[in-house]
Amino acid sequence: MLNITSSLIKVPKGMSNEPITQSIIKMNGLTVIESCLPTKKTKGRMFLEDHMLLFVLQGRYLLEFGNHSYLVKEREMLLIHKSIVVSYEKFSDESSDDLLEYMMFFLKDDLLDEFIKMTKLHSSFSSKVIPISVYPMNERLTGYIDSLKPILKDSNKVQEGLVKLKLLELLYDVADTDEKFLYQFLQLRHIERKNISHVVEENIFNPVSIDDLAYLSGRSLSTFKREFKEIYNSTPHKWIRNRRLDKASELLSHTPLSITEVCFSTGFENTAHFSRVFKERFGISPSLYKQSLNKPIYG
Repeated sequence: MLNITSSLIKVPKGMSNEPITQSIIKMNGLTVIESCLPTKKTKGRMFLEDHMLLFVLQGRYLLEFGNHSYLVKEREMLLIHKSIVVSYEKFSDESSDDLLEYMMFFLKDDLLDEFIKMTKLHSSFSSKVIPISVYPMNERLTGYIDSLKPILKDSNKVQEGLVKLKLLELLYDVADTDEKFLYQFLQLRHIERKNISHVVEENIFNPVSIDDLAYLSGRSLSTFKREFKEIYNSTPHKWIRNRRLDKASELLSHTPLSITEVCFSTGFENTAHFSRVFKERFGISPSLYKQSLNKPIYG
């Protein structure tokens, strides 16, 4: 198991400013990222805002989700459903000059809908929804990656329509790899209704939005809010924020974690917002709260 203590990165949004990013194309919500970096071992966690296709060109990429581990090696690809949190560990290979090279493609639901219509796929399938799956790359996909590299190197001159066309081309090439993979795209749009309490408790301290929780539960946003209130007698926003703040108070009281570490480990995305809502709830800032607990008691 990976031992990850760092804060979550929301991807692709959180990767745009990452120093490891070598090239990025982002137009009309469509994102492609290419990274090539020297690394021995890097660990972290990320929350998927969109479905993601990951291609490893050099090195290895280990992911963990739930109780399962997935090792993606050179010339392999991985498909991950959106709105889940995964832990990752990146390795370089000694035989490849300690380089890790990979490409990430983020797939919006609208793009998948268009692809499914174009390929005339039918939704009557009995395959179990698999959040993460690994497949080998074939020559067609290798050629596709090679054709994309010149575009990434000169991304400032790329026209908007080309990004969409290249991503649709990618989906066709991926589907050609394995017929089973083709139906994985249908699974990306097939989210079963799940118990709301289970979804909320499983993600309460992850930086997920109410929209994300509704998606994970297999409900529309309005249905999720209505059923949530029936269960918890509160709005999702208020109830979840208070649970996170109660947990933050507990961590500040009983652990040596810093304010920033407590902020990120309880699902908040920035310390300024965390400090403000903490003070609203407890009448004191997190820093003063922690200081008051560390004051010596004189008799």
